[in-house]
Amino acid sequence: PLYVNSTMRTFIVLPAFKFIKVEKIRDQLLECNKETYWVPDYVKEKRFHNWLEGARDWAVSRSRFWGTPLPVWISQDGEEIVVMDSIEKLERLSGVKVNDLHRHHVDDITIPSSRGPEFGVLKRVEDVFDCWFESGSMPYAYIHYPFENRELFEKNFPGNFVAEGLDQTRGWFYTLMVLSTALFGKPAFKNLICNGLVLAEDGKKMSKSKQNYPSPMEVIDEYGADALRLYLVNSPVVRAESLRFKRIGVFGVVKDVFLPWYNAYRFLVQNAKRLEVEGLTAFSPIDQASLRKSSNVLDHWIHSATESLVSFVHQEMDAYRLYTVVPYLVKYIDNLTNIYVRFNRKRLKGRTGEEDCKISLSTLYHALVTTCVAMAPFTPFFTEVLYQNLRKASSKSEQSIHFCSFPSTTGERDERVERSVTRMMTIIDLARNIRERHSKALKTPLNVWHRTIVA
Repeated sequence: PLYVNSTMRTFIVLPAFKFIKVEKIRDQLLECNKETYWVPDYVKEKRFHNWLEGARDWAVSRSRFWGTPLPVWISQDGEEIVVMDSIEKLERLSGVKVNDLHRHHVDDITIPSSRGPEFGVLKRVEDVFDCWFESGSMPYAYIHYPFENRELFEKNFPGNFVAEGLDQTRGWFYTLMVLSTALFGKPAFKNLICNGLVLAEDGKKMSKSKQNYPSPMEVIDEYGADALRLYLVNSPVVRAESLRFKRIGVFGVVKDVFLPWYNAYRFLVQNAKRLEVEGLTAFSPIDQASLRKSSNVLDHWIHSATESLVSFVHQEMDAYRLYTVVPYLVKYIDNLTNIYVRFNRKRLKGRTGEEDCKISLSTLYHALVTTCVAMAPFTPFFTEVLYQNLRKASSKSEQSIHFCSFPSTTGERDERVERSVTRMMTIIDLARNIRERHSKALKTPLNVWHRTIVA
């Protein structure tokens, strides 16, 4: 249990001991809110700002048995008030050894009146703290500040990041802001992600009694924890909007992300093994500096595309925008499998010579390793499985993907090549659309007239 710091006495309305004077610091609260960064920002600028603007004095007392006792002792006539800011002070004034702060241990502790014996003793008020007061005190209470860890607290306050649901704009986010502003004149956090609510598929609130939701463990057993994680990260729920949870949506992540990703990895492993089966030198990835000398345009392109992925993840994570990463990853994996692997099959299978095969395999290897390391925070289990096999080809690899440093951006992007490949894929997609409109299968040869239309 937390005993309130004595500086809070300024904000307790006397003599009721029931409220904190939030109205007194309302302008300061609004200024502290400006120092924070929220995702999405409209929750900060509208919902939270409006709530702070209309903030009223906070009733922090509750008439309950269980809870943190209000550390306030008052005389019978209400004229003498003592606020305890430590156990040491309570022991010194009462002469009683205190080993437990729950109310059934402290309610009977009295304090002699400083005005003399004829004024009797001071007794603790009966109420306990609102539990939200304790939640808002989390940044200090969990390390027993200010009684311990003072240096640790001062180095790490305000906190870098918090996340909770939209309903906490009037709950935890609010109480964090009120207490930190009152005590330190600054917000309790720097960055905040505000989540929406996960609803049942029919849009109703999930209910244990109605069982209107699939078992989480069944979803994880069927599709994997990483698929569920990506589904939620890529949903409106990380933009403070509601999500109608659909099992088919988790399957969609498996189909669109993990299967193509795994197929690219499997293609690499199969063709690396083929070198050994054919009695050639075992596969060992060529270092990236040497690979940059490759004359193959698609080698340069996939290297640049991988750099773009890492740069994008850096940029979006710095801005706490989780929901933009997955669509970019899907696009990258689609390009990796449908452009690089498909257009380089002959090279990857060794039909253009052993040296060219090793260059293309090494390029694919580094692309997969970098992608796995970049996406490890999002898909920790899947990337670890791939990494544990990929690292066997490199003696310098860390023992776990989660020991690897996040990839840094080298700035070695070739935007001209990226634009060229993008234009090429646009033309291919347009040709496919024209074929579909004319009911021509992709493998059906076109006569001169059709070739003219496609051109």
